[in-house]
Amino acid sequence: MFEAYHKTPVGFVRIRADEHAITSVSIRDEEHEESVSASPLIDAAILQLDEYFAGKRQSFNLPLNQSGSTFQKEVWDNLMSVQFGTTMSYLQLSNQMGNPLAIRAIATANGKNNLWIIVPCHRIIGSDGSLTGYAGGLWRKRWLLDHEASVLGIGQTKLFV
Repeated sequence: MFEAYHKTPVGFVRIRADEHAITSVSIRDEEHEESVSASPLIDAAILQLDEYFAGKRQSFNLPLNQSGSTFQKEVWDNLMSVQFGTTMSYLQLSNQMGNPLAIRAIATANGKNNLWIIVPCHRIIGSDGSLTGYAGGLWRKRWLLDHEASVLGIGQTKLFV
């Protein structure tokens, strides 16, 4: 298992990887010293995160492997379809998955996503357009959505239809 900390505009991230894939990317509220990685995968994740924050990357190209149930993995796979600079409601996501009654289970799975930004759980919002729970804090969710809108020059994030 490899691990490194990297500073971003919204705080430090902890990136973990095994020999084959990135296993978690999590935002930290506490300060850390940046660390040098012994993993080419972590180095690639750091580079792609830096490109994202610089407005030069809209999706990630990394091998990923986070632990979870079959249902959680299905939710996370569906999150990957939410385009940069757009949002989708939990209801829309449940309909996309063909399971409109699973809104709460989908929200729970969304909250267990361990691949911050890379699996874009920040793009999921309430049906009324409100920002709802986010493990990294709602201010970070707003920041990420505003950043993506700014990169696209749209001024505000659009609700995915």
